Amino acid sequence: MAIQISFGGDKRRDKKVVAVGIDLGTTNSLVAYVGADGKPQVIGGADGPMVPSVIAFAANGQVHAVGHTANAQLLTHPERTIYSVKRMMGRSAPEIVHELGMLPFQVHRAAGSAAVRIEVAGQKLTPPELSAHVLRELKARAEAHLGHAVEKAVITVPAYFNDAQRQATKDAGRLAGLDVLRIVNEPTAAALAYGLDKKPQGRIVVYDLGGGTFDVSILAMHEGLTEVLATGGDTHLGGDDFDRLVVATVAEQLERAGISVRGDAEKLQRLRKACIELKIALSASEHAVVQAELLEGQRIELAFDRTDFEALIAPLVEKTLAPCRQALRDSGLSAAELDEVLLVGGSTRIPLVRRKVEELFGKVPRGDIDPDQVVALGAAVQADIMTTGRRDMLLLDVTPLSLGMETVGDVVVKIINRNSAIPASATEEFTTSVDNQTGVVVHVLQGDRELVKDCRSLAKFVIPIEPLPAGLARVAVTFLIDANGILHVMAKDVRTGREKSIEVKPTYGLTDDEVVRMLEDAFDHAEDDLNYRMFLDAKNEADQILEATRRALTGPAGQRLDADEREEIDGAIAGLSAALRTQQADPVRKAQRRLNDATWRLAELALAEALNTAVHDPRLADVLAQGPDPAAVKPDHHGQRIK
Repeated sequence: MAIQISFGGDKRRDKKVVAVGIDLGTTNSLVAYVGADGKPQVIGGADGPMVPSVIAFAANGQVHAVGHTANAQLLTHPERTIYSVKRMMGRSAPEIVHELGMLPFQVHRAAGSAAVRIEVAGQKLTPPELSAHVLRELKARAEAHLGHAVEKAVITVPAYFNDAQRQATKDAGRLAGLDVLRIVNEPTAAALAYGLDKKPQGRIVVYDLGGGTFDVSILAMHEGLTEVLATGGDTHLGGDDFDRLVVATVAEQLERAGISVRGDAEKLQRLRKACIELKIALSASEHAVVQAELLEGQRIELAFDRTDFEALIAPLVEKTLAPCRQALRDSGLSAAELDEVLLVGGSTRIPLVRRKVEELFGKVPRGDIDPDQVVALGAAVQADIMTTGRRDMLLLDVTPLSLGMETVGDVVVKIINRNSAIPASATEEFTTSVDNQTGVVVHVLQGDRELVKDCRSLAKFVIPIEPLPAGLARVAVTFLIDANGILHVMAKDVRTGREKSIEVKPTYGLTDDEVVRMLEDAFDHAEDDLNYRMFLDAKNEADQILEATRRALTGPAGQRLDADEREEIDGAIAGLSAALRTQQADPVRKAQRRLNDATWRLAELALAEALNTAVHDPRLADVLAQGPDPAAVKPDHHGQRIK
């Protein structure tokens, strides 16, 4: 990999941002861009910069919310709220079977293939379809902030993502209406964000522990260029696994106390939320106590010492160190030869993780850029590189796993070895083992084992050849990995010149027809989807107004209404309730205005009652008599704009 960065100079950008960088995470996702000043910045919202990678569905199958609002639905309708989709991207059903027991929603294997389908609200959706909803939310956030359409993006993935997972990520971007310019490894993006090219030379290691994946990359810098020497990791190891351990431990303790949570999706999600809060608290304190309400009236208190938590997660933290040691061996370096250690990912805030990383590499790790934001910032830098026409910055990555082809005896011949710089291309020639063969099977495999059964099958096709005695035919097979890490395979009969080529897509990825169908469905139902979203917005407001009105009617203000006023309000309430059943925004808005008109006097009476109560409150009288406490007067804080 090579990176050259220069933020200075006289180059000026248009105000219009051409492309954004996206960190599509397991737990949270972010979008960032490079501003007119040449500096990358994360796009925030009223609820902060991070968008939880959670999608909530309504009972009719429509998407109800994405992000923070969807997170809240985990406690009320967990079976219709999807999270941790990244861990299922590009994976087959057998690969994720061990973790299905902790998920509140149903995951199935598609008929006739190993594809994963998530069942929600009567429909079965693929991980790319679900991830596309998160990407659309990020796209909308960027467009609202920048004031123009956003159509291009660079999306990051774990360095150890295989071909299927990278292709699934590209499919998700396409479904979200994005032109995915590049798939970039997360550690590489982090290096871009730090601007490490500004050092004349050095060797660094990037330790990236997120919610669902772990990566480690070792990079060498020399005179403004950065090269990836080795990479490793585990695409199924992260903070989510820490959460599961705590949940399982607490659930076992509750079972002994006679409180059962297993098999109850709502209780499990409430317990999971409390355990995540506990984990976060223990990063700052030696002891933490969190309360959880499993069901109404059933409140429990969870208390954990940091030492107990660290003992629980220690095997998983140790599991991250094995790829680090392997990366050191692959790079030919010792820990003492490294100059810096960078921390990326929210799970690196855990003190045990920081200590273990420091012990292994012998250096205090850096985390001066927010570990949650550093990848998105780096993706924005790469997006800027690719769209502003600057040629003083170059980015190359490496392939994490070897790619090869099956030969006689179920043996795998490596054509492109792992840790090869990409884009990469290699060609091998093969011959026949049987007289008069009319074709050669090209079985493409991924992995570093020697036998076919131990590697991952990516694709299989047949190249026709002329029938000749065994050993005379010549077939040249070329593997080409593009800049996104996606593989293209070409086979050619050397004697006849006949060729055949494919872009490798696993049998459990999305076919072009499926992607086209999904895009057509999105277009065909765009109006219905928009109308339903408008109804949901109106419904949320209506529910709040109905609740406030009913509460006021039962109070002193309600008792002072005459019969005609009460009848008018009751009629307006009934009308708004009926309008909600239409699931149309216009009738709800109209009925809401009627209720607002009918409750003017009720609102005035309720306000007068509240003021009267406040004025006669003895605590207020004491405060007014004493005057303000000078020590309590603080300087104003800047207000936050609500969009």
